[in-house]
Amino acid sequence: MVQLLARNWWAFLIRGLAGVVFGVLAFLWPGETLLVLAILLGAYALVDGVFALVAAFSHAGASHRGWLIFEGALGVILGVLIWLYPLYSAALLVYLIAFWAIATGVVEITAGIRFRNVIADEILYILAGIASIVFGILVLRNPAAGAIAVVWLIASYAIVFGLLQVALSFRLKALASPPT
Repeated sequence: MVQLLARNWWAFLIRGLAGVVFGVLAFLWPGETLLVLAILLGAYALVDGVFALVAAFSHAGASHRGWLIFEGALGVILGVLIWLYPLYSAALLVYLIAFWAIATGVVEITAGIRFRNVIADEILYILAGIASIVFGILVLRNPAAGAIAVVWLIASYAIVFGLLQVALSFRLKALASPPT
């Protein structure tokens, strides 16, 4: 397995460079990045919906067929709507992230309280929940800043991931080359 990876070290290099380039471009053009993410989400929803419908109609008589049809139709409709209204979809994406963060925070706080006798340092779980709720509220209060923060987070991840992939590619290249 290691030799297979080592022989293809260049793929890790390209993957890493692509991550770094994407991250830098996302920092330079955060608005455009959010719009592209919304469009990609629309493409995913559309493809996912189509395949859910394919699964539903290829399993005639299955008990879960109705739910698959509902899921597939919803995915197709959402995908088309996102493509028709990408700017609104990008804004909606920010609100979904905010509500998701708040819901996650509530679950984390509840779990921290419930598990206080089971795990040590449950306060960390509770603090993580509070941080999630605060983040969600801040995004709701200023969606534009929240959108930029989400893009910056994705950009930061892409750059770090890309640099790590580049470093890994050089390690793999060294493994592929016999020592001289």
